Formats: sequence, C-alpha cells, structure tokens
Amino acid sequence: MSESERGQVTRSAAEVYEEFFVPALFQPWVTRLTAAAEIRPGQRVLDVACGTGVLACSMAERVGPTGSVVGVDVNEGMLAVAKRKAPTIEWREVRAEALPFAENSFDAVGSQFGLMFFEDKRLALQEIRRVLRRGGRLAVAVWDSLEHFEGYKELTALIERLYGDQAAAPLRVPFSLGDPRRLSFLLVEAGFTDVRVERQEGTARFPSLGAWLFTEVKGWVLADRLDEAQFELLLKEAQESLRPFVAGDGTVALRAPAYLITATKA
Repeated sequence: MSESERGQVTRSAAEVYEEFFVPALFQPWVTRLTAAAEIRPGQRVLDVACGTGVLACSMAERVGPTGSVVGVDVNEGMLAVAKRKAPTIEWREVRAEALPFAENSFDAVGSQFGLMFFEDKRLALQEIRRVLRRGGRLAVAVWDSLEHFEGYKELTALIERLYGDQAAAPLRVPFSLGDPRRLSFLLVEAGFTDVRVERQEGTARFPSLGAWLFTEVKGWVLADRLDEAQFELLLKEAQESLRPFVAGDGTVALRAPAYLITATKA
C-alpha cells in the first residue's frame, strides 16, 4: 500500500479532514459506535485509528472523570489536531499491528472507519483482542462496498477517466471491506466471539459540490495525487458527471451505508 492508500495525510490535510470530513461523514456514526461498544462511566477504553479524535472525544464523555481514553493513530498530522481538541486524552502515534499496551488493559475498544487501511488486518485485530480484557467489547465501523455508494462510485469513475486507475485507486480503499462474510471471518479468525455484523444506512452531507471535491482532494486519500490544475479540471467535469447528487439548493447528500461490527473477548 502507498501512503495515500493507508489513509495517510499531511498536517494541512488533517485540518481539512477535521473541518469537513468529520461533520460530513464521521460524526453521525459516533453515537452508534459508542453505544455498540457499551461504554460506561469509569471504564478505560481505546480508540484505534482515532484520526482527529471524534470518536475518542465521545468515548471520554461516556467514561466521565473516573474513566480514561487512549487514542492511537499512525498519522502525526491527525494526532496534532486531536491533541489541540482534547489535551486531556492520551494520544499515541502507533500502528494498530503493534499496540504498546499490556494484555487486558482496556474494558472496550472502538475503531471507526480505520480497519480498511490496516496493512495486516488479522494482526491488528489480534492485537486489539490481546489488549482487551476478558468480557470486553469491540465495536468497529467500516463502509459498505463502493457499489453501494453511488456518489463515490461516480466520483471514482470520473477520476479514473481523467487521470487513470492509479489516481483513482486510493478512493476505492475505504470501501474495500464491504463484505459481511469477510468481516465475520476476520473477527472470528482473530479469536473474537459473539461476532455480529449489521448493515446500517447513513448519509454524507456536504454544503456544495465544490466542498465535497475539495474535501476529497485536500483532506483525504487524494491529498498527494492531484495538483491545483488537475483539481480545477475535476471540478469542471464534475458539474455534469455528479449533477444528480446535487440538490436544488446546491447541497450534496450521498447515501453512506456502513457495517457496524461488534464482538467480545471470551
């Protein structure tokens, strides 16, 4: 995997991610994920692939002053934003495949839209299970397949038409785990029990077509792929190709289904 395919972004891209992607795509899932993880006051919990910290901050509210939260991510830029938002949370720059914690360290673990980017998914899940206490709960969210994301499917096709498969490839990675059977297998193979995979509907909302494309190019996996001239051409071509996803008031609303996976460490 290249850096962009692993979800790596620069510090400036992390700022764009926090300002636009978090409210558009990730914030709506936070309540679902924290509820699925059954997080309670006083617990010690872990957010794996925490990004700029939207899930970890919600976890901190649930565990309260008697609990504690740790957020881990491989991206320095993301963590810098997270630290400014919530300096009382412990933020660590580590890989999911090598968590620097003792066995049975956490009561619950959450991971929101990060599993798709792990280089070794099996090892990462085994590490998560190792640091989770017996009876502890894991909650993971991953996007459905690209076929069920009509807006992103069309955007990917447009980028491929304009700039080739190599430029479009990173945009496919976030949707690479949209298979419930594969998800169940990954969790069971890692040693989890009571595995449940549930498909849920969601909506991604952007204030305009330009805001959507700016967020994709400047704040996520395309951050290092398209220069300014290429972005302007993309925006021009998108006025026609992506018109069906623009409402009369200029806003964009996209179906964004995901799988919510829960499991237990026996």
